[in-house]
Amino acid sequence: MRRDSVAGVSVAALLLPEAIAYGGIAGFPPGQALVAALAGIAAYALVGRSRVAIVAPTSASAATLAAATASLAIADPSQRLLAAVVMVGLVGLLFLIAGALRLGFVAAFVSRPVLRGFAIGLAASIVLRQFIATTGVAPGDGDVLSQLAVTVAHIPGWNGASLAIGAGARAVAVLLRRWPMVPSALVLLALGTLLASLVDLRAWHVPLVGAIDLTFAAPRLPQLDHAHWVALASAAMPLALIVFVESWGTMRSLALNRGESFDPNRELVAIGVANLAAAAVGGQVVGAGFSAASANDSAGAATRRASLIAGGVLMALMALALGLIARVPMPVLAAVVVSALLHALDPSPLRRLWRIDRDQYVASAAALGVLVLGVLYGMLLAVGLSVLAIIHRLASPEIAQLGRLGMGRDFVDLSRHPEALVQADVLVLRPGEPLFFANAERIMALVERRAVAQDAHTVILSLEESSDLDSTAVDVLSEASIRLGAAGRTLVLARLKDPVRDLLNASGPALVELAGRSARSVADAVDSATRPFSQETTV
Repeated sequence: MRRDSVAGVSVAALLLPEAIAYGGIAGFPPGQALVAALAGIAAYALVGRSRVAIVAPTSASAATLAAATASLAIADPSQRLLAAVVMVGLVGLLFLIAGALRLGFVAAFVSRPVLRGFAIGLAASIVLRQFIATTGVAPGDGDVLSQLAVTVAHIPGWNGASLAIGAGARAVAVLLRRWPMVPSALVLLALGTLLASLVDLRAWHVPLVGAIDLTFAAPRLPQLDHAHWVALASAAMPLALIVFVESWGTMRSLALNRGESFDPNRELVAIGVANLAAAAVGGQVVGAGFSAASANDSAGAATRRASLIAGGVLMALMALALGLIARVPMPVLAAVVVSALLHALDPSPLRRLWRIDRDQYVASAAALGVLVLGVLYGMLLAVGLSVLAIIHRLASPEIAQLGRLGMGRDFVDLSRHPEALVQADVLVLRPGEPLFFANAERIMALVERRAVAQDAHTVILSLEESSDLDSTAVDVLSEASIRLGAAGRTLVLARLKDPVRDLLNASGPALVELAGRSARSVADAVDSATRPFSQETTV
């Protein structure tokens, strides 16, 4: 309870100014942004299962909602705001439908290296944006790296006072690490308010959070024509995709660090319920933001109770301390965000992938993609590279030649066990990947070439990796068997799975004969290579 309480207070101190800032990005009044945060926290805590996820307004979803709303070209600001709320409700419905259809399997295409690279890239992106904001330079739109380049090019225009306050707040955050049970975010906000009370920061051009108006309008349907309704429904899809990518990337990457697992279909429903709740109170779109979740994680949250405590503290701050929060310097808020995210920049997951030489390029592409292309396209790039890497590996498998280990029945890869025994006129090969349409012709062409090169009268092909075959692989096996037979060689299949054998038996006389020559093990196939197949050695 104590850990959850500290985490809840820390998250609330971060969420209040963040929600206001993200509301401004999305074009929502502060009151509606804060109420959306409360609705999202409460709804997800009741339905979701992640211990550290905080479902509230996020930067990526806010920017996407603003762009989607602008694309509707609605002149009346009040109608435009109502249309944005309807879009939030549609996002919630899309998530509920996806959960009901059990489309959570799509999350399986986002591999762990992608998630780890995504987490590092997203954390780096947020930290860099906070630094850019602290300098006082307005770098314009674009990816974070281009904004950083513009910021560096305008070093003479940096605000020294703002940078000094940010650096001081960061130093205090580092000092407070010695006392993990102290809610450092709340302490920093209190110190920032005190500083603003003692010093006229506006004279030094240091921005403050500013006044917060909690009034908001109850949601209702906007007065739109048919074309606008169609455009609104179309814009909800990419917005839902952004929320899914950011939320799933956040929840899953943090869950990996904590050794947790949860059902993606339930999480789809939970995010959907949270957005419907946000729309019901006239709020903006919500998702599992990385900065709030990281703050919750680093503060030691043990259960979902931490998010409910954060919601309660957020309500108390809204009721009692809005005047004080309005005087918090923005560089202090930036230091709070950076402190929450620095642990997520740990490169050890990437170093491990480079060390074992597996998936390091995909993870690095995910990290760089988020920095260069943004959340959605960075994630899609990494997922696309993952799929291409799988296809390349499956389409270009290694084919191992096997030999008998001693006088037993175990057959092993000769390249790894050169002491293994081989029979001069029997060639035993094993593809490293399942046979399917993209690799079957290449594999069988290599098998035939090696049979000719070694002058083998029997070619034994171990298909232990193939649990099933598509029609292309079946046809290629039949053609290879015929060509080898015409050259005076016999193709024998070993370790055939039952579905594969059934498929061959149903695919024509030539394949029935090939299935009849299949052996239950490689050893049986080799033992039978010098004598006709008997009932005991065939399947």
